[in-house]
Amino acid sequence: MFYQLARSVMFQTDAEKSHHFALASLKLLQHTPLQALWSQQIPSKPVTVAGITFANPVGLAAGLDKNADCIDAFAAMGFGFIEVGTVTPRPQAGNDKPRLFRLPQADAIINRMGFNNKGVDYLVENVKNSRYKGVLGINIGKNKDTPNEQGKDDYVACMRKVYPYATYITVNISSPNTPGLRDLQFGEALFELLVAVKNEQLDLAAKHGKYVPVFVKIAPDMDAVAVEQVAETLLRSKMDGAIATNTTLDKSAVASLAHGTEMGGLSGQPVRQKSTLVVSQLRQAVGPDFPIIGVGGIDSAAAAQEKFAAGAQLVQVYTGFIYQGPTLIKQIVSGL
Repeated sequence: MFYQLARSVMFQTDAEKSHHFALASLKLLQHTPLQALWSQQIPSKPVTVAGITFANPVGLAAGLDKNADCIDAFAAMGFGFIEVGTVTPRPQAGNDKPRLFRLPQADAIINRMGFNNKGVDYLVENVKNSRYKGVLGINIGKNKDTPNEQGKDDYVACMRKVYPYATYITVNISSPNTPGLRDLQFGEALFELLVAVKNEQLDLAAKHGKYVPVFVKIAPDMDAVAVEQVAETLLRSKMDGAIATNTTLDKSAVASLAHGTEMGGLSGQPVRQKSTLVVSQLRQAVGPDFPIIGVGGIDSAAAAQEKFAAGAQLVQVYTGFIYQGPTLIKQIVSGL
């Protein structure tokens, strides 16, 4: 009830202003008695993936809490794991505003934020100050002005700083809102990047005395051949898992709606089938044991079950969570 009232107010104002207001409120009220407004008890349904035990298989996708400002607030909602970021080595403002658009008729969002964040050092301080003891993923990217040829340096720089504090690390090469970033998804460019990441991971594991798995977040806008090629590279470079998928550039399902042709990535219900197909194709290509986190259009227990049936062992929510609030977590976990 609280969330529905809050949403009805926030949906009357600009999407990005509402987003920042919501995060500021969560940050202010976490650790206070008012956290009871959104806290909930979720059934314990642990699952072990990539050597990590998750309290339940429903996580918060990256992009909502880019700077790790509200980890403890989201933890109180009952997520089985929380992923923060995408974070870059240096702070950056992101793309010009407006850059975030609701499409309520389609339960969807279009964004072209462009990795706006306060930089990896700010995020690390927030993580260090958090009380959260659960599974924390940290999603890393490259700065917009870093050429693709030097992109691996940005990923490695972020890895070095977040490694001691992350349960797993996600390499984001699939955001459509950083020019040229998706070019890193294919061929030798992808292999060279992932080899650099793997070498750094092994060095950091020896240095810190713990092995932190690395996942790679991929796009939904690939045909079966491209998915198979990406899968081959993930296996060849010994990555620990994949997150499928990011937002889509295909706006055909929403083109007739207000804001439906805005530039940027489309998330929510319209990407559900496309994302599930990629999860299924990826599972076929990597075999039965390779960890896959499914994300895209998950707004119900049935939608989550589609991802599990397609081959995902875990799921993440973002747009469905924006539209429905914390009750979505309980609905999915209870429906397992």
